[in-house]
Parts: sequence; C-alpha cells; structure tokens
Amino acid sequence: VQLQASGGGLVEAGGSLTISCTASGLTFSENSMGWFRQAPGKEREFIATISSGGTMRHYADSVKGRFTISRDNAHNTVSLELNGLKPEDTAVYYCAAGAWRTMDLGKVDYWGQGTLVTVSS
Repeated sequence: VQLQASGGGLVEAGGSLTISCTASGLTFSENSMGWFRQAPGKEREFIATISSGGTMRHYADSVKGRFTISRDNAHNTVSLELNGLKPEDTAVYYCAAGAWRTMDLGKVDYWGQGTLVTVSS
C-alpha cells in the first residue's frame, strides 16, 4: 500500500493551499481516509476524516470552518483544502487510510509520507 501526498509549500498567512494524496495497493473506495499533521516539537494530531463513500466528514475543532476534506474514488485521491491559513498551521501533513470510527483516535491501517506546509506571518 502506498499513500503519496503532494501539494505542500510555502504560503502567506491568510492564504490557501490544497494538498492531495493518491492511494494505490488498496481498495480505496472501501476505506475511510484522513489527514493528520505534526508541527515541529509536537505530537501528530488528527485534522480531518472522510467516510469511504464521501458522505460523512469530521474535523478537528482547530480547523473546522477553514479546512475541507474531499475525495475522488474514481481516481483514488483524497484532498484537503486549507483556507485562512495561520502560522500555527505550519506542519508536515500526513494522509492515512483506515476505519471511520477510529480515524480520529489515530488508529489507522496505513500512513502516507508527509507533505510540508509552511505558513509565513
């Protein structure tokens, strides 16, 4: 299983960015997908998850209303649109695959490699 994240970069505070993750080696449409992030010196934290069919979404309070998770099962891709970025959003962002009920607990089946998002003040 491979989860390949892309789209990270440097953005100014208040700006927007979309990061994506393409999956292979698993039945994508049967897995809930999620995004996590890890800031320097901090533990990895849950950001958002979307159900296998894309009908349910759940967000961490810290990003609710600013970030939007979506998926395209035809292309095995999950994306995260980041709006209203703040310097504290600077982190390595990881995608993950697993079960809906345990995603926000960090209990996932597969992790992707990260993509770095840096927000300048």
